[in-house]
Amino acid sequence: MRYRKTANWALLLLLLAAFSSLQSSTLANDTEQVPIISVKHLLDRGGYAVQKHGHVITAYNLHEMFVPASVIKIATGLAALRILGPDYRFETHFFMDSEQNLYIRGHGDPFLISEEVAEVVKKIKTLGCKRINNIYTDDTTFAIDGSTDGGSSSENPYDAQNSGLAVNFNTVNIKKDRDGKIRSAEEQTPTLELMEELAADLAPGVHRVNITRETAAGNEIIGRYTGELFRAFQKQENIAGNGVIASRAVPADLSPFYIHHSSKTLEDIIAPLMLYSNNFIANQLFLAAGAAQYGYPATWEKSMRAMAGFLHKEFNLSAQEIEIIEGSGLSRKNRVSPYAMLQLLESFKPYSYLLPDEDGKFVKSGTLNGVYAYAGYFKANEKLDSFVIFLNQEKNNRDQLLLLLEEVYRTSRIKE
Repeated sequence: MRYRKTANWALLLLLLAAFSSLQSSTLANDTEQVPIISVKHLLDRGGYAVQKHGHVITAYNLHEMFVPASVIKIATGLAALRILGPDYRFETHFFMDSEQNLYIRGHGDPFLISEEVAEVVKKIKTLGCKRINNIYTDDTTFAIDGSTDGGSSSENPYDAQNSGLAVNFNTVNIKKDRDGKIRSAEEQTPTLELMEELAADLAPGVHRVNITRETAAGNEIIGRYTGELFRAFQKQENIAGNGVIASRAVPADLSPFYIHHSSKTLEDIIAPLMLYSNNFIANQLFLAAGAAQYGYPATWEKSMRAMAGFLHKEFNLSAQEIEIIEGSGLSRKNRVSPYAMLQLLESFKPYSYLLPDEDGKFVKSGTLNGVYAYAGYFKANEKLDSFVIFLNQEKNNRDQLLLLLEEVYRTSRIKE
């Protein structure tokens, strides 16, 4: 959910009245706690903080931990940028055996999309590939069990399962006509046999389908989807050959004949991650960062350990201020205090432009049932100042609270 400016003047006047009693309730330092009575009608359970010129000017429940929802993607993006580097490019390795069978081993590239696959097939053709028989997909670089903590096996694209080798975010865009005809709903993706099966029970229309909705068959269908997409582009490039599509580990005696580096750098990936709040991309980065620290295969445990180590080393933050179970915000076991979020936002400032720009503010939102959060930056005189709002309550008052806190920020007088 994205921030929308409140246009209700009665509400604005009410908030300004509350603001008049809030002005004196600022913090002398980063740890002093000053309850704000005037916002009690907005807060059943939550916390917030606003920083200006390096000083926390107002805060509530500064050190209490809350479920952050998708706001945690700021922490995931920052950790990936520090551990992997902003110029990091994901790799996908290609092998060919003596029978002209193609093996594809993924390393977690979240942007191995149709356009990228088309370019890969053109490239391997220029390298002398004249025939592809069987296509074997290898996702053994990730060793994860089932869906993300907090996720489910629903048809929703945000519940797509993570994997070492995946195409199109493990989702497929299908158009079903009223006469039952099924085809790809996007020009860049060929119509695949898998689409016929996935669309069998769908109503006419356009559908973005999570191919891993049946978790038990998740890995099998991921490999099939990847193989079918490569096969379709093989035919488009008039590369001879046919055969089975199956999941199989690359034989130990094979060496890659081509290593594909993603056309997108990590920095390129984080902007759409934040804009569309894509959970699949977030956890591909989370898992890749863990593998970079502790080696492949990537696991949730390695990534949690890498994240905890990063937070402690860079910010001296302990599990009493922040605990991250997975990188997208789906898990309700994720916990973050406003104080910890401020520290992350200060370090994320060089990458603030990767966050959505909303009405003169950089804002990342987070939403789950009973969880409403904002984090980002107010802008003033070409400078950025951090803010965070965590509401873990039934009523979503974050827009009203943000409006009030922005008034505090704009009118406060703090020496630089």
